[in-house]
Parts: sequence; C-alpha cells; structure tokens
Amino acid sequence: MEFKTLGGQKSSVARPVKNNIGRLAGITQTGTPDPLGENWSCSAFFPPATATGYVCLGFVWEAGVMTPLPTLGGNNGFATGSNKFGQTVGWAENTFHDPTCAPPQVLQFRAVVWGPGKDQIQQLPVIPGDTSSAATAINDNGQVVGISGTCDQAVGRYTAAHAVLWENGTVTDIGNLGHLTWNTPMAINQRGDIVGFAPVNDTDPDNPQLHAFLKLKDATIQDLHTLSGDLYSEAHGINERRQVVGISCANADGSGVCRAFLWQDGVMTDLNSLVAPGYTNLLTTAQDINDLGVITGRARDPITGERPAFLATPVPTHP
Repeated sequence: MEFKTLGGQKSSVARPVKNNIGRLAGITQTGTPDPLGENWSCSAFFPPATATGYVCLGFVWEAGVMTPLPTLGGNNGFATGSNKFGQTVGWAENTFHDPTCAPPQVLQFRAVVWGPGKDQIQQLPVIPGDTSSAATAINDNGQVVGISGTCDQAVGRYTAAHAVLWENGTVTDIGNLGHLTWNTPMAINQRGDIVGFAPVNDTDPDNPQLHAFLKLKDATIQDLHTLSGDLYSEAHGINERRQVVGISCANADGSGVCRAFLWQDGVMTDLNSLVAPGYTNLLTTAQDINDLGVITGRARDPITGERPAFLATPVPTHP
C-alpha cells in the first residue's frame, strides 16, 4: 500500500499503530517551507537529503483518504497512534517561542489527542516544571503514554526527561532506569501495561545506551536488558498476554548487528532462533505483536542489503 503526501516529498507511518477500525496515523511533509527553519521531529524519520526545510504535519489515513491534523497554532505536528474510538495522539507546536528549545527548534510543542470529532484537538498537561511533551500511543480505554520535558531539539534527549501516563485528565511520571533523558514509552496495551526504552547510561545524551523496559500496571518499571552479548535494546510493542517485542543491538549506541526479540515470562529470545528452516534473512527489528502472537517488523537480506518487512506467525509445538 502506498501513501501519498500533502504536497511534500515524503510521508511515513513512523510508530506502531494498532486498532480495529483500519485507521493509520503518521507524518507527511507539505510543500510549504518552514518559516522558522526548524528541523522538527519528522526529520528523524525521513532521509537526510529531504528531511528538513518543509512544514510537516500529522495525518490520519482511513478508507483511502489522508487527512491532515491541526496544530496548536504553530507550524508542525506529528501523529503516532489511534484507537478504535477514532482518537489519535501525537504532538503539535503552539505559537510560544520557548527559550528551552535547542536551535533550530523554536516553538514549544505539547502532547495532544485529536478527535474523535473532525478537527477536534485536546492539549494534555505536562509534568510540573516541564515545558514540552509528546504522546506516543493510546489504548481503547483512553490511556495515553508519552514523554514530558523541555523543548530541546524536538526529537528526544531532554524532551524525554519523564516517561508519562495520561489518564482521566492527569499526568503521572511512570519512572525511569536512573537517568533523565530519552525515557520513551512506545506502546500500551488494554491492561495498562507499558513498554518502551530508557537510558542506563547517558554520559553522552546524544548517544545514550538504552535498554527496553516494561511497566506492568500497578508495578514499578523494570529493565528487560538485552539479548546475550548485546548492550542496547528497545521495546516497541506489547499484547494482552504481556508478550513484548523489540530490537537488541551489539553496541551501546544502537549500532552493529541488531536482532529482533520476543520477551515473555521473563525470558528474552532472539526471533532468528525461531524462524522456519530455509529462511535466510536476518530479522533485525520487531515492531509490534497482536494478541495471537503474530509479529511484524523488518528484516535484512545479508546478500543484497535490502530491508523487507516481515510477518511472523507462531507455529504450535507438539510433544
């Protein structure tokens, strides 16, 4: 399936989006030059040659139609996920020139919920003392997860000082693994369990050593660690059975050989150890998992270097 844009060169569904109404959420460049010369959050998800210079907006795609989402008066927006009730989450710029922004970022931005009505937008609160925030996922109970921090560079770092949960109009810091950068939830299931990634070493805040985390409802955040021999991991998706999927990499900065993982019952398993005989691609990242245990992600052809998507379906084992 090919998506169009809103006048620009690139568009992307940048985060896992899981609902039962066929709605996707993502980002798209427009043909309008950014009047403040910002890179904005979209720049991390587009090729460097085309990543900057134009206004980028969040969109929803449904029934073959791409619809742009409004901002809070600023230029840019970013949409990450939708639930079955037609609520979409993300973040959007307002008009305040925030002194905590790191150039070329200029405008403050806040986590928002769009919908379910057309052009309906609700701003979510920040942790007291913070200036900017972003929402990364929503479940069908209206629970939203994301980040709260300073404006910074609008990509991560100090913007993600706090990993947070929004519920019933309030914001709660869900904890961290000891550091105050890059604390980023990626998914929340219907039970209220949250997964994501957080730094275990942020000596260099631009290249932190991240580990996947799991925050079960009514429990403290826990480090899921990495596959054997690796130093870096991120959790991207979780289902109702509390199976978690993500990526584990050899080097502390997320480089080197990366492998898709499945975490369940306290054990992290390399998905490459579970593939059918004859499959030769390397499963590099697992993006999401549904309640049947079906996993989606990306692989790499070791010969051509191509990166196809994969769909992994569990096969029952019999004694």
